[in-house]
Amino acid sequence: MKRLVIFSLFLILFFPRSLFADTKVYFSPNGGCQEAVIKEISHAQKTIDIAMYFLTAREAAQELVKAQGRKVVVRVVLDDGQESQRYSKSRYLIKQGIGVRYHIGTGIMHNKFAVIDGKVLLTGSFNWTPTANEKNEENLLVMDDKKLVQKYVERFEYLWKGSRKGEIQKGMPD
Repeated sequence: MKRLVIFSLFLILFFPRSLFADTKVYFSPNGGCQEAVIKEISHAQKTIDIAMYFLTAREAAQELVKAQGRKVVVRVVLDDGQESQRYSKSRYLIKQGIGVRYHIGTGIMHNKFAVIDGKVLLTGSFNWTPTANEKNEENLLVMDDKKLVQKYVERFEYLWKGSRKGEIQKGMPD
């Protein structure tokens, strides 16, 4: 028993926290991806930063508005094609007062990640869309590795600073 305690202390003191990080894996269609996204958003306490190629899922957008109502700061960077895409929830989010920006760099903004409270990372091929949830073969990882999360925090800041502010255009649907 004494050896087990000493070995456990050795692991805690000399191995990085990342060895003990938690990772959850989800697959679509209908494999819990959207539910995991909603759950993580609902647990946010301070910040939600999202870089997403497509965001057309009504449930996710509504949960982001609820988070904002809890005084969570929500920021979203989308591919610039989302500004005029018919089913994009970007206009809805902007109307609700959520900070939305459109990527203006070269090529498409094909990222699909979110950082919750600077502690939890959601990433994978999963776009936040009904099609991704119900039809496509996609994946979502939910992780809490501090070093990994920090890299995504830094990338989000880079994308946020290099994107233009979203505004409501007349004649576009919500």
